[in-house]
Amino acid sequence: MRREHFDLDVRNLEWVEADDDPEQPLALIEFSGPAEELIDRLTGVDGTPLDSEEIDVAFRLRDPFDDTDDATGVVGVTNRLTGEFIFETNEDAEDVFGFIHAAREYGQSTDAADARYRIRLSLADGKTMTYDKGTFLVYDDAGDLLRSQSLIPSGVEL
Repeated sequence: MRREHFDLDVRNLEWVEADDDPEQPLALIEFSGPAEELIDRLTGVDGTPLDSEEIDVAFRLRDPFDDTDDATGVVGVTNRLTGEFIFETNEDAEDVFGFIHAAREYGQSTDAADARYRIRLSLADGKTMTYDKGTFLVYDDAGDLLRSQSLIPSGVEL
């Protein structure tokens, strides 16, 4: 699987700036590659699909943090139990930080710590997988956690 097989589109962010009713931020991911390989990566050792608690989402910057206007990075989804990458996609830092900001505001407005945002993954064969997440970790270009930029529920220690 290649990063080019993934197309990420985000929705439900505008309400924050417009001061409207909260809407759960949604990351729509269209996958155009071979579905079997991705489904294998999204399946646990017991043969059941991984659920929301079994995957982690992170963003790793490619450029120094102080230059986020033009910075890019990689959004990665991993298997929490094995640490193996499930998939990665290239994204602009500004877009990712806007998404995290909306998810943080949604969590504060609705008290939804474990479901601050939703990922909907659509495969070419029509299959869809949905994950509600409360954590989104952000790392700088040197691999150090940017705690203030990350989405970490209160009470969680890393």
